[in-house]
Amino acid sequence: MYWTLELAYRLEEAPWPATKEELIDYATRSGAPLEVVENLEELEDDGEIYESIEDIWPDYPTKDDFFFNEEEY
Repeated sequence: MYWTLELAYRLEEAPWPATKEELIDYATRSGAPLEVVENLEELEDDGEIYESIEDIWPDYPTKDDFFFNEEEY
């Protein structure tokens, strides 16, 4: 399973919290690339409910990762 920003972005508007099946259904109905559905299908299906994309992709960048903070430099 691999995620990119472009693929993960397709799930930002998903109906969180959601199960694996709900996310696959959303990705299919919203016209997301096949890679998104394939990544979701690779998740272990133990009935887990995912609260956000960070539950699926822990390294998902936050908005803070993109903003330049002058005080740090």
